[in-house]
Amino acid sequence: MLAGMATAQTQTPSTPPAEPTPAPAAAPAAAPATTDAAAAAPTPKPWRVGPFDVTGFADGYYSFNDNHPTGANNGESNDLYNFDFNANQPSLSAVKLTLNHDPGKLGAHFDFIYGDTNKLINAKNQLEWVEQAYISTKPPKAKGFELDAGKFVTSAGAETIEAKDNWNYSRSLLFAWAIPYWHLGLRSSMPVTKTETVGVQLVNGWNNIIHDNGGVTVGVTSALVDPKYTWNLNVYTGPANTPGQNAYRNLFDTTLLLTPNAKFNWYLNFDFGANRDSVSNGHGDANKSYWTGLAAAAHEQITGKMAVAGRIEFLDDQEGYATGLAQNAREATATYEYHWKVGLVSRAEYRHDWSDHPFFHRGATGMVDGQSTVTIGLIAIIAPSR
Repeated sequence: MLAGMATAQTQTPSTPPAEPTPAPAAAPAAAPATTDAAAAAPTPKPWRVGPFDVTGFADGYYSFNDNHPTGANNGESNDLYNFDFNANQPSLSAVKLTLNHDPGKLGAHFDFIYGDTNKLINAKNQLEWVEQAYISTKPPKAKGFELDAGKFVTSAGAETIEAKDNWNYSRSLLFAWAIPYWHLGLRSSMPVTKTETVGVQLVNGWNNIIHDNGGVTVGVTSALVDPKYTWNLNVYTGPANTPGQNAYRNLFDTTLLLTPNAKFNWYLNFDFGANRDSVSNGHGDANKSYWTGLAAAAHEQITGKMAVAGRIEFLDDQEGYATGLAQNAREATATYEYHWKVGLVSRAEYRHDWSDHPFFHRGATGMVDGQSTVTIGLIAIIAPSR
C-alpha cells in the first residue's frame, strides 16, 4: 500500500466549486469559486483561541460487508479501503481539531487527529496524532507568493483525508493506494496569471518524518482555476529507496474538475506511478514497479440539504507494489448525502469492488474476486458555519 505506508495517503483542504459541497482537492493557493448567493451571505464570526481560528469534526460509521471477512487483517475488514476499513461494527474514523492563523508575514496551521485515520497515515513516533503542522509566510508585497514549512498533506489526488470534504464517504482506490498522504519539508505557491497558480515542493519523500534512504523528493504543482473548470497537475520525483541516489519513485497526478453550473459537477483523475527498488549491478534493468489509475466521479446537489454522487475507477497494479498483488482492481460507488441543521452530515453509500484475482477475504479462510459494502457515515461538523 503506497498511501498507507507511513514508514515507506486529498491534500490540502479542497477548493470548492460553485456549490455548497466541496469539490476534489486543489493546489494550496487555488482560490475557491462561489455563487452570488454564497458571496452575499454574512461571514460567520470565527471561534478563536488566541490568534487561531478553531474548527473540527467527528466522523463515525457502520459498514456492512456481505463477505463477512473474519480472516482479513486479524479482524473483519473491508479490503482495499483505508479510513472506513472496519466491517460489520460501529467504528470511529476520525476526530479532528484544527487551529489556523492565516499567513501574512507569519501564519501557522495545526491539525490534530485521532481514530482509525491517524493510525493509517502516521507511524508511531512520527507525530502520530498530527495530520498537519506548518508555519507559513505570505508577504504583503510578494504578489501572492506563499511559503509553508513543516508537515502538510500532499497536493496529489482528487480527494482529501477528511470525508466531509469529499463527494463520497469512502475514498477512492487511487487516493488509498496510488498516492502519498503527506510530506515533510517546504511548499511554495505563486500566482503566475489571473487563473493559474504554480508551486515547488522540497520534501522528505512520502509519509516520512525521518527518511533513512535516498534524498530530497521534488514536487511541482499547477492549479488552473476557471469558473467552469479547474485543472490540477502534480508531479513528485525523488530517490526514495535503497540504494539512495539511483532508486527513484515517481508520480504523475492530474485532475480535471468541470463545474458547468452551481448544482452539477464532475471530474476525471489520472495517476501514473513508477518505483525502482534496487539497481541491477549490470545484469539488466533495475527492479521496477508501475501502477496506473483512472477515476471518474459526478455530484448533483439536489437541494441545499440533499446531494447524490457516483464514482467509478480502475487501478492497474502491474507488479503489486501498490496493493500487494499484481492485479487490475475496480470499484463503483453510489452515495446519498443529507445535511441536518445541527451541523450533522449523514451519508448512505453502496460500493462494489472487484479484481481479476481472488483478492478479497470471505469468511475465515475464503478468497473471492469481489466485495460489496453498504456504509452509513455520520459526520458532526464543529464550526461556526456548520
